[in-house]
Amino acid sequence: METNNRFDLMIDQLTNIVGDQNPHQTRPSTGLPSLKSLLAESNALPQEALYLGLAEDGLPVLLNLYDPTPGPILIAGDQESGKTTLLKMIARAVDLIHSPAEVQYCIISNRSDEWNRYEQSENSVGLYPIQHEATANILESLVDWAHTNKGKDHAVILLIDDLYEISKLGGLTEQHLRWLLLRGPSRNVWPIVTLNSAKANDLQDWLTFFRTRFFGQIMDAEIARTVSGMSLYKLNDLIPGSQFAMRESNKLLKFWVPLID
Repeated sequence: METNNRFDLMIDQLTNIVGDQNPHQTRPSTGLPSLKSLLAESNALPQEALYLGLAEDGLPVLLNLYDPTPGPILIAGDQESGKTTLLKMIARAVDLIHSPAEVQYCIISNRSDEWNRYEQSENSVGLYPIQHEATANILESLVDWAHTNKGKDHAVILLIDDLYEISKLGGLTEQHLRWLLLRGPSRNVWPIVTLNSAKANDLQDWLTFFRTRFFGQIMDAEIARTVSGMSLYKLNDLIPGSQFAMRESNKLLKFWVPLID
């Protein structure tokens, strides 16, 4: 009960911050609990759980790594909405919860300076710039691993920071990426991919791969409809860097990104 009370106070504080800020500015995440403290206060999470965030009721948002039903995850939002922050929080949660024998993650990003800390983690299988030859090699290796992996004792999280850039690679690399988006979760390879919402109209065919979508702040209503697939969703009131939402039937469920220690 104490944890829920603290969380209620945090929600009130952030709501007040929203009212005082220009909607085009990145709002501060003051008041958010740290990821490490939340995990320390939670009961032990099961081995198959991937931590994705903190729901508004104070419960964790989890993905079952051995249930492929959700498919790959798209994280879409405007620039500076916190897409990379959410990716990094997921990676850090893997470090804190799972051993490398249980879960590892692979990072594909052109922002290598933001990911240096994670590249050194025991759970990391490397950091790869999008246009580098090594990226083509790691995607091919993941496809090969997925073809032979039939157990439920190990999973790989494929963190791709920028769907637009990686979609331009073409050739076998594009084929491998499409295969991982289509088949990866059923073989314990989980692509989690960011998309700058301004590029959504250029990637309509890629959007069809993602049944599960997380939304950061999107100010343009028409782009929000394109990304969400629903005309009734408003995504302009989400707090950049701290708050995301996801679809559940016809509802929009909001959740928070804890502070990374």
